[in-house]
Amino acid sequence: MKKSILFGIIAALGLSSGMAVAGTLDDVKARGNLLCGVSTGSPGFSGVDDSGKNVGFDVDYCRALAAAIFNDPMAVSFVPLSSAVRFTALASGEVDILARNTTWTYSRDTDLKQTFLGVTYYDGQGFMVKKDLGVSSTLELDGATVCIQVGTTTELNLADYFKANNMSYEPVPTTDNAESKQQYLAGACDTYTTDASALHGTRINLENPDDHMVLPEIISKEPLGPLVRHGDDNWADIGRWVLNALVIAEEKGITSANIDSFADTADAEIHRLLGTGDDDILAMMNMPKDAMYNAIKATGNYGEIFERNLGASSGINIVRGVNNSWTNGGILYSPPFR
Repeated sequence: MKKSILFGIIAALGLSSGMAVAGTLDDVKARGNLLCGVSTGSPGFSGVDDSGKNVGFDVDYCRALAAAIFNDPMAVSFVPLSSAVRFTALASGEVDILARNTTWTYSRDTDLKQTFLGVTYYDGQGFMVKKDLGVSSTLELDGATVCIQVGTTTELNLADYFKANNMSYEPVPTTDNAESKQQYLAGACDTYTTDASALHGTRINLENPDDHMVLPEIISKEPLGPLVRHGDDNWADIGRWVLNALVIAEEKGITSANIDSFADTADAEIHRLLGTGDDDILAMMNMPKDAMYNAIKATGNYGEIFERNLGASSGINIVRGVNNSWTNGGILYSPPFR
């Protein structure tokens, strides 16, 4: 009797798991577009250009995902979310995926019941100050007022760092990066802190960028990446492997411009990736055989996305550093596509 009950429970769990697996992908297909949660504005990562089009590093990841599913990078609606509501919006189903420069941490992965799909950008927390403040190091900020977004890892890192260095500070709470910048420029705080990438993007777009500097210290590890709800493994697999495909494409030299020239390559992994061989391994995720081809063709590989939004072409001019491919001195690395 006990054994029958046990098998019944296992079967029920398997059924509910199967329903969850089908859930998000089926919902997205039925709706006809992807709902992607992005920041309310983070230079280089998410924003709106002069024509009203959503642009940015995180935006392009979601466009790649939409292209993989629909063969249409525009089949995505972007939902701006503040740091305070982003996790609730994902958990409640307001968005299908969160691609909002969010740091992968233990508690977010476990306690919040949300699944990170990988690292899109290895970042770290920094500080920006006006040059006329007369400081050149974060260790000179004892007693400073600090603009800080609430509900973020930066808020916790700030407290840890100042405590570890026996310094005090006065927080000036903000809801997002735009408000942090506004308060900082208005003189409400001596410095504002967030991911260093966002600081560099913000500084370059200021009216007088040379009047400001990002201090040299990086006080934390901030591995940023997209995330989905727990319990939908197939949907997580799709998001994870679209990201991996963009990374592999750069490693293999595949770009949006030359992708069609690999039809006769001797590289079996490229054939699996682009769906040009006999194997249809994308069927394992209920995806079209050419899903990754469509994603790369639409947005380019990881390096193209980085350069367009964060590199020299963007004007932000962030040095890739550790975000280079492992074949080029960085730590960007994907598991094998096989």
